[in-house]
Amino acid sequence: MHEGADAMTQITFQLPENIARTLQGKWRDLPRAALESLALEAYRAEVLTTFELQQLLGYDTSFALDGFLKEHGVYLEFTPEELEREADSSRRLRMLRQQELEADERKRRAG
Repeated sequence: MHEGADAMTQITFQLPENIARTLQGKWRDLPRAALESLALEAYRAEVLTTFELQQLLGYDTSFALDGFLKEHGVYLEFTPEELEREADSSRRLRMLRQQELEADERKRRAG
């Protein structure tokens, strides 16, 4: 069997019914809570990368993942290369936004 990005492993565990009810009182979606707990611990232990964590939890953006991590008292750890990419991206976005504002200002003056 070829193990690619689409290959999935299902993990099942059993809980006593009274404990499951107690846990569901705190976390309505118990399977999701279990997945998030495992994912957080794997990230803290540096078993999962940021990309793998984002993929596992199904977040579309690193901003969404960052919000999730902050809610749980965990912060993204960036390599120097990742920080440089983020800085480059921020500079590009700032430049594009500045161009948009200048174009809006020219339209306002012309119209």
